[in-house]
Amino acid sequence: MSDAKTFQWPVRIYYEDTDSGGVVYYANYLKYMERARTEWLRAAGFEQDELIEQKGVLFAVRSVQADYLSPARFNDLLTVSATIIEQGRASLTFKQEVRREADNRLLCTGKIKIVSLKTETMKPCAIPQAITNAVRG
Repeated sequence: MSDAKTFQWPVRIYYEDTDSGGVVYYANYLKYMERARTEWLRAAGFEQDELIEQKGVLFAVRSVQADYLSPARFNDLLTVSATIIEQGRASLTFKQEVRREADNRLLCTGKIKIVSLKTETMKPCAIPQAITNAVRG
């Protein structure tokens, strides 16, 4: 499950994350995946606000495929992983998993494609070289 290129981020489930049935509301899994990708970028030495200010580049989600396998509940501690499975000139595709730490149960999987956009035009542009280098490791 884990290797040198897999980033992991812990998430605690709060009452506000759950729906009327007491389980995590489905859309929140996408938020957890977003946080893991943001923290992956931060761990690699890049802040999104600085990329916007200094490089005129931002990242946006292009597509999402999610499979919900088992529910998380209030107070569960989850681990959200992010692994790059494809890299293009202006895009990165991540495989993401959400697991419950107590039993390592796989709760949700996702395949998320993000694109690099020029802030002025909102059109695709090359991923900054420093990020490309960090991805290659």
